[in-house]
Amino acid sequence: MAPERKGYDPFERRVIARLRTPLKVQRFLNRLPYNEEPHGRATLRSFRGVLRAGSAHCLEAALFAACVLEQHGYPPLVLSFESIDELDHVMFVYQRGGRWGSVARSRDPGLHGRKPVFATLRALVLSYFEPYIDFTGRITGYAAVDVANEMGAYDWRRADTHIWKVERMLLDYPHRPIASSNHRVRRLRARYRAFRARYGALKPSLCYRGCETWTELPAEFNPSRNLGWVS
Repeated sequence: MAPERKGYDPFERRVIARLRTPLKVQRFLNRLPYNEEPHGRATLRSFRGVLRAGSAHCLEAALFAACVLEQHGYPPLVLSFESIDELDHVMFVYQRGGRWGSVARSRDPGLHGRKPVFATLRALVLSYFEPYIDFTGRITGYAAVDVANEMGAYDWRRADTHIWKVERMLLDYPHRPIASSNHRVRRLRARYRAFRARYGALKPSLCYRGCETWTELPAEFNPSRNLGWVS
């Protein structure tokens, strides 16, 4: 059961009412600047905090989506990735017609949302494996977590303070391992390094298998700026 909306102010209720679908939430998040946590000040804002700040990093975006979409009948499920370099990633996940999709925000184009086309949660996870490979990243495990069930009465939706307890819960939550080939990872990492050596700060986008399952990307990842892999 979704919590009552009476705890939200009129502006928050209007935002929730307008963002009725995962795609609408993804488009809203795409328009927000990514929260780079300037001046080294780490943040973990609630839905309310994201609206006030006008920016979001990956976990803030996932919790924003969970808060909004539970009001439209979606369980507040987030998917947590563990990476070998400890640069983890979190997104909101949902089912439509028995298929899995996601809503996400990231510094990297390939780690945004996915259309609801995946038969299993594991298949959705695997769609992120290749885009996760950069200089150091590699998915080693995943967990789907119902935030409302795990957090109980803790106010992760409307808190005015940082909600670090959610991050601690996700870090402690048991993750299922994902096995992968070292040879494949070395090949993908070499390709990524060659691309970055040639194009500098530009990151590859729509150059991966399965990119047709991606949802729309933020404007900063306009495909016209991506020149393809180095052959």
